[in-house]
Amino acid sequence: MPWPYDPLGSRRRTVEAAAAAVVAAINEDDDTQQRGDGHPSGWSAEVDRLLAEQAAAANPKREVELPVHLSASRLVQLAADPVALAEQIRRPMPGEPRPQSRRGTAFHAWLEERFRAETLVDMWDLPGASDEDAAPDEELPRLKETFLASVWANRTPEAVEVDVETPVAGVVLRGRIDAVFRRPDGGYDVVDWKTGRPPTGDRLRAAAMQLAVYRLAWARLHGLPIEQVGAAFFYASTGQTVRPADDLDESALVALITGIG
Repeated sequence: MPWPYDPLGSRRRTVEAAAAAVVAAINEDDDTQQRGDGHPSGWSAEVDRLLAEQAAAANPKREVELPVHLSASRLVQLAADPVALAEQIRRPMPGEPRPQSRRGTAFHAWLEERFRAETLVDMWDLPGASDEDAAPDEELPRLKETFLASVWANRTPEAVEVDVETPVAGVVLRGRIDAVFRRPDGGYDVVDWKTGRPPTGDRLRAAAMQLAVYRLAWARLHGLPIEQVGAAFFYASTGQTVRPADDLDESALVALITGIG
């Protein structure tokens, strides 16, 4: 038996030829994977992207650029959970069907009819469709009763279902104001009808950003000092009127969007 022992034996030539072919293919692939600018493309580039994405996922301080248009509800999400919003922006995915997202629309539709508003909107954009913890529409009789006992029942709105857009810090914020009422002092109140229960703490502070957008947009639309525009949530489930945004002006929105403070 020859020494040292060759584990490949008579297969050595075949194995070495196969190995050489693999090395040649790898070298050829490396050559073809280089673009004119020296950067990898094809599979190599895909691997680089996946590795970069993995590294980014491990870094909680990664930055995500906001879109140029942002709804008031998205702004609330930015205030409440910026990481979750960043993930949605980085990798948008279709949302799961949420039957509860249709709740509360009957109450808004009743108010539209009461205020004689004629507004054509898509079903998914119906006022109240995105309200968190919205009451089921089966509770409409109770919600009506609560509203009719409120300070808003005997007031006539100046406008209802007003679509607004306003630029802040390079982002166009948009939304739909449920109702606008003129005040005795000549100012205005923008009101958003809610059918769920009032939030507290951080959730209320985040929700207030929705009103801050409406308040600023209405003031700009009519050339008013922002101090002449108040903003309120009316919670039909409890009859409460909550004003968490009357001290929030453009600077608060800028700080949220740019991450200052």
